[in-house]
Amino acid sequence: MKCNVGNTERILRISAGVIILAAGIAARSWWGLIGAAPILTGATRYCPANALLGIDNCETAK
Repeated sequence: MKCNVGNTERILRISAGVIILAAGIAARSWWGLIGAAPILTGATRYCPANALLGIDNCETAK
């Protein structure tokens, strides 16, 4: 898998995922599991939606 998630986007995705997961736990709702998706895409630095749309925010070494 090619990297298509940049460093800033990775931090935002993981942060948002943790917040969603924590809100789900606080509300005792299974909806909090939706937070796993941004955590996973941030951790792997690959997003299938970005690949489908042709978005590549990964910084290249110069």
